[in-house]
Amino acid sequence: MTHLPETDAEWLLSLRDEMIDILLTETDTGKKRILLQLLREQEYDADDIRTDFLDYCMSKINSECEPYAVRCFSIYAAYKMSRHFPELLSELEEHLDMMQYQPLSPGLKSALRQTKSKIAKLRKQ
Repeated sequence: MTHLPETDAEWLLSLRDEMIDILLTETDTGKKRILLQLLREQEYDADDIRTDFLDYCMSKINSECEPYAVRCFSIYAAYKMSRHFPELLSELEEHLDMMQYQPLSPGLKSALRQTKSKIAKLRKQ
């Protein structure tokens, strides 16, 4: 499903709530990674953000017991939801700032750098 053509994006969007429900209870890290990868690719409007999913993503960002991919995809998904609200963006920034005290993989460093750059660009607008 991660390689679906753009024409099927609408169908995948219709499954978003079901995917989030599965993710919130999933214990298998491989399934969490795939679900987060699918969810991070979707667009989130200000009025269709699920707070339980946003809380989930925020909690995984600094969780050192989670695999790097889960943490990276959580950063990207949290940004896509938070960018509509300055207070949520500030909370995300705090989570990202706390990451500097942890050992980071190259992928996490990249996600951190890219997201901080996007936040800075949003603040300039």
